[in-house]
Amino acid sequence: MNKYYTFLFLLCYYFSYSQLSFQDSSGTAGVGVTYGTSTYGGGVSFCDFDGDGWDDITYSTTDGEEVYFYKNNNGVFSLIDLGINDTYRTKQVIWVDYDSDGDKDFFATSISGLNKFYRNDGNMSFTDITATCGLFTDNKFTYGASFGDIDNDGDLDVIICNRDDVTFNQYNYLYRNDSGTFVDITVSAGLNLTNQLSFISAFFDYNNDGFQDIYVANDKHPNINRLYENNGDNTFTDVSVASGAGIAIDAMSTTIGDYNNDGWFDIYVTNTTAGNQFLKNNGDGTFTNIAAFNGTLMETIAWGSVFLDADNDADLDLYVSSMLDGSDQTRLPSAFYENDGTGNYTIPSGIGFENDTRISFSNAIGDFNNDGYPDIIVMNDTQNNFLWENTTSNSNNWIKLNLTGVTSNKDGIGSKIEINAGGVSQYRYTLNGEGYIAQNSNSEFVGIGTATSIDYIKVTWLSGTVDTFSNVSPNQTLNITEGQSLSVNEYNLSNIQVFPNPVTDKLNIELSKTTESGFKVELYDILGKKVLSEMKEGNSAIIDLSNYVSGIYMLKCIISDKVITKKVIVE
Repeated sequence: MNKYYTFLFLLCYYFSYSQLSFQDSSGTAGVGVTYGTSTYGGGVSFCDFDGDGWDDITYSTTDGEEVYFYKNNNGVFSLIDLGINDTYRTKQVIWVDYDSDGDKDFFATSISGLNKFYRNDGNMSFTDITATCGLFTDNKFTYGASFGDIDNDGDLDVIICNRDDVTFNQYNYLYRNDSGTFVDITVSAGLNLTNQLSFISAFFDYNNDGFQDIYVANDKHPNINRLYENNGDNTFTDVSVASGAGIAIDAMSTTIGDYNNDGWFDIYVTNTTAGNQFLKNNGDGTFTNIAAFNGTLMETIAWGSVFLDADNDADLDLYVSSMLDGSDQTRLPSAFYENDGTGNYTIPSGIGFENDTRISFSNAIGDFNNDGYPDIIVMNDTQNNFLWENTTSNSNNWIKLNLTGVTSNKDGIGSKIEINAGGVSQYRYTLNGEGYIAQNSNSEFVGIGTATSIDYIKVTWLSGTVDTFSNVSPNQTLNITEGQSLSVNEYNLSNIQVFPNPVTDKLNIELSKTTESGFKVELYDILGKKVLSEMKEGNSAIIDLSNYVSGIYMLKCIISDKVITKKVIVE
């Protein structure tokens, strides 16, 4: 490369950094608080818990203090009382629609008392179901909880991670969700039954076979991290050693992302001064640690970590929290790593993190002001928490995606998203419980750089339904309901005729495939709520929609185990 092109490259590189900018807005936003020391810090959620389109914040607390819920009011937060009186030393605080009724329920883990589960009965009114939901009710020193759908049946199962350094006899528990009641399948599923000092786990599909696998971060040698491959029959195979993901370190996080946009999801695991590990998914069932080669080794005492495209330039950057306060000049405090577009990372200077030197543990991303640029919430120990507002100013474009499952789980957890803009694809995977005892926003943030249009968005749900949207305009929040793009499972759209569409009163349905047993008709509103369910005879039917509110609905015709989905517009 001659000197002229080298200069141009460095100039572009410098200006790409100069566009990045963060500031601590915790005070002005109303969340700059601290709740005292807690063993290995507390957890945080950046989830929109009331469904109003604004990412809220939930903080765990220490003994004697209730969990703190901050409602987002158009970018400014207020502390609210939800009637949840959990005063144990909480760790993971996580929102999940476990009963698929369209609202978020709340689960909090603890290391000094009971894990507590609260069902949302509507309008943010909660019932304590701890004693009746099927989960264990004694103190097993729980840190992390992650929700996923291991059997693709449309409801969310849970793995609970216990770090017992008191009795040293607790293991992790896997529960299958059977219509709202959790059933312990730890033994039959094949999980390890020894005390492994586990902090956190994550459900993700490491081999792209359509089933959610489990990765667990375990502390202290000789414990190794565990990768459990889902066999598709409610059992798992421990592939930790064979895959190379079974690393033996002081592991504190399970951070999932596709840093190189190859469609295979990678894992970032934090560690002590021996160095973090960046597990590149090779796409053949194995992982390779590349932290020493791509600049992310860190070599500090690291805890929470999160992938985010901070400048919307179509690659994933990385933020990592540390419990060092900056007084040790030989070790890094918390750090922001910028992806140069080739998968190599460096720490840019002058972008606002100069005072990021507090003892920190958990972190999560959300978009508290709905400007399309992801922000970072950080749980500090003895000083106020950070809300790192992303003040980056550039001409890059973006898209935010919110998923609502119909046949799949309501939260759309476990969905794989492909976004293609300018001929380049990126991939996202929806999780619930990740990093270090953290929960990110339910929205998926995707920057597309200077591309002015998105060629297509493809969502592959756990049910197998695939939704594809073409020529999507950027710089908007897109709410996607499963089946919305007229995708079909098993059948082709030519197998059904629905008319008139749009419809004002009676809708005609005709199937070209004859059936002696008839078929079932289900209708869902745009929020995924089932508003009609009827059995029909033969291969045609008429349904009266004259009393339905105008809007977009999803019509499902179910024949045996086959489903045809079509969008219907009621005027």
